Amino acid sequence: MNKVQQGFTLIELMIVVAIIGILAAVAIPSYQNYTAKAQASEGPVLVDGLKNPVAAAIADTGDTGCALPVGSAATGTYVATVTVAGTAASCKIEATYKAAGVNTKIQGKKYSITMANDGSAPVCATDLPAEVKPSGC
Repeated sequence: MNKVQQGFTLIELMIVVAIIGILAAVAIPSYQNYTAKAQASEGPVLVDGLKNPVAAAIADTGDTGCALPVGSAATGTYVATVTVAGTAASCKIEATYKAAGVNTKIQGKKYSITMANDGSAPVCATDLPAEVKPSGC
């Protein structure tokens, strides 16, 4: 009488576990970079949202006092504060990421744009790591 084989051998099961381990070792860091980049994108969105009110304030007052209309301050899920500061020649809008509750790659980091009152294009600056830095900066 022939014996019918049922189930998997120990070697086959160990090979499957090894393949899953290799896939997890590759996927987890990629996923962490993906979530960090998604969280970091909130800073540029909030800062860009204040560019028009600041530009309008500069146009109205003729200087870079960086006065903003009431209610234009911004915070977010991953951004702790957005500050606006000015000098005689330029206005800087800066987003600071939260120190807790965010990916460790962006904790406490900053993203800013500086707008000169001469009408030149805004200049971006950040201390975010290269793998999560916004592409336009």
